[in-house]
Formats: sequence, C-alpha cells, structure tokens
Amino acid sequence: MTTTDSLTIRRPDDFHVHFRQGAPMRAFAKETAKVFARALVMPNLTPAIRTGAEALAYKREILEATSGTGFEPLMTIKLTQRTTPEMIADAKRYGVFAAKLYPEGVTTNSDDGVSDVYALKSVFRAMEHNNMVLCIHGENPKSSFCLDREKDFLNVLRTLAREFRALRIVLEHVSTKEAVAYVHDLGENVAATITPHHLVLTLDDVVGGMLEPHNFCKPIAKRPDDREAIIEAATSGSPKFFLGTDSAPHHRSKKECEHACAGVFNAPTALPILAEVFERTGYLHRLEHFTSTFGASFYRLPANETTIRLIKGGHTYHAEEVEGVKVWGGKTAWHVAAGDEAQPKPPAPAEDTKCVSCGRVLRGEWCDNRSCALYPRTHA
Repeated sequence: MTTTDSLTIRRPDDFHVHFRQGAPMRAFAKETAKVFARALVMPNLTPAIRTGAEALAYKREILEATSGTGFEPLMTIKLTQRTTPEMIADAKRYGVFAAKLYPEGVTTNSDDGVSDVYALKSVFRAMEHNNMVLCIHGENPKSSFCLDREKDFLNVLRTLAREFRALRIVLEHVSTKEAVAYVHDLGENVAATITPHHLVLTLDDVVGGMLEPHNFCKPIAKRPDDREAIIEAATSGSPKFFLGTDSAPHHRSKKECEHACAGVFNAPTALPILAEVFERTGYLHRLEHFTSTFGASFYRLPANETTIRLIKGGHTYHAEEVEGVKVWGGKTAWHVAAGDEAQPKPPAPAEDTKCVSCGRVLRGEWCDNRSCALYPRTHA
C-alpha cells in the first residue's frame, strides 16, 4: 500500500549480510532483524564457516541473539580448495542454503579463498545435485587494476553458468555495467544481488575529494555510468536482480586508519535509501519486488507474510554507531516505522450526518423523526 507519505510492503529479505562474531555479532544481528525477516549470512569469519556443523553452531548463536524477533538466518559455507562433494552433501543435511566462493585474497578474511575455480567442478556438480546455490564474489584479485577486477571475472561466470545449467548462481554485489549485462544475458540460473551503496556511490565519493574510508567497500564503487546501469537493473522489475545489502561492519579503528578495511554497515539505512532511489526514479511501486519477492523466489523460499512500513520524513545517521561501527548513509528521506508508527493510523471517523431540517442524526438515507418535514410520508 502506497500513499504520498508512507509505504507498506511485504517484509524484506537480505540475501547478503555479515554479522561477524563474538559479542558485536549480537548487536549487528539485532539491527538486521529489526527490518528483515530473513538474511543470508556470509561465512568469512575467523576461522571460516566451512562445514554444515559449523554453520549450525553459528546459526544457533544468531538465533539466540535475535530471540523473540521471528528472524531467520539462512546459512552458508565457505568454499576452499579443500572443499569436497561430501562436504556439500553434509552441509545440505545441516540446512545450509548456499556456498560462497571468494577468490583468494579478494576481500576481508579471504586469504584461504579459491585460487583455482575450475578445480572445484566436482563440488559444483554436488551443489547441483543437492540444490544448493553458489554465491560468488565475482572479482579477479590478480587483475592489473582494481576497477577492472569484476569485468575480468565475468568469463569465469559465463563458463560456470553454461557448464552447470542446473546450478543456481548469484553474482554478488554487482558494481559494473558489464556485470549487469552479463547477468541479463545469461540463463535463468544466474541472478545478482545489488547493494544500497552501489546505487548511491561512485569512486568520487571514496577518493574524489577528501579520502572517505566509510564509503570504501569491495567491489569498490565505480564510475557514474556503472551506477546508472545498476540503478536501472534494480528498478527494472527483472527478477534476476534483488537485494543483498552486503552490510559489513568494521570498527572505526579499522576504518579510520592507515590500512582501512573494506565494507559499509548499512543494515539500519538500507531500506530508507532504497525507497529514496526507487522514488526518485519513479519506480517506488517496484520496491517490494526487489526487496521482498525476487530473492525469495530465486532461493525457492515462500514469500514473507508480515509487512513493514516506511514513513516519508528524513532521519540523520551521521553520528550513530553500533558497537563502535559507524552507520553508513547520512541523512535519508524515508525511515522505517517503529513502535506506534509501524501501524497505519486508522482513518478518522466520519462526522455524523444530520438532517438538514430537524438536525437529527441520520441512521440511514432518510430522517426517521416522525415530526420532521422530511420524514417520508410513505412510512406513516
């Protein structure tokens, strides 16, 4: 339901989130659970989540942290060169939804990532057989230039998509117009997640003036024409593109330093920023599909039955932190309703209609005051 000042949509899912571990994990998971019904939780911890048993243990920690919210974490395992088909089958038995492929050294905690993708063909066959999704951080870290790393990975994506046609593949956090085009052109087994920050940022917002470490993420934000292609994909109504926030919290001390970590913490701001982008482009009516139905459909999950309400009216996040992590997003034009705001106000009761002759409150179409001049004579 949409009005000029509010929007009610099916509760969204986040198909790419980082909760980290230890005590901070509890706070980050709670922030996601305030907005999202489900989230696909990334496995690049220290040590990484590589097995079904490890995924289940991590899931129990998240469920304890979000107890009482109804939030459902969807678990993943991390692929390495030592992953076997038997590990895939075992993970499926533990309820794991997806396996994440990080090329070696591509981002945070990926030093033990995959160095030879094609050596894992038997693993991909096992994923096909077990109906498990392959999520890919699609960059080639050995490429000569950081802005070309996603483009340089796309041939690998095409090869996997064509050889394993029953394997559902998600190219995570697309950041280039070339990646958008590849996802459009490849088969129905290929989809992509899009982040709120890649809909807003370009490289200028990272290094165009003063260095802004809180806008630094991987894949790094690219050129304005890349951003426009991503906006067009997100608002297109194509089920191949859906939300994955890639909310990736890092403590201020690891962002405001000589060697800043890549990642933005956008769990509290993701939905308001998306509403602003979709409204600005004239496609606010398509926001629910992007956030709440396309991803669920690709992952073969039922749509959420509960709803969430967005209210027109800005909120400023510049000074907000969670566990020492700065909330990304600045000032937004929308905010997620909470408390009394969460439920639409009932319409004001209509004023009583009174008879124009005697002033009596009408209980139907005609005045029922027998002494009134407008009392229907046929009732006498």
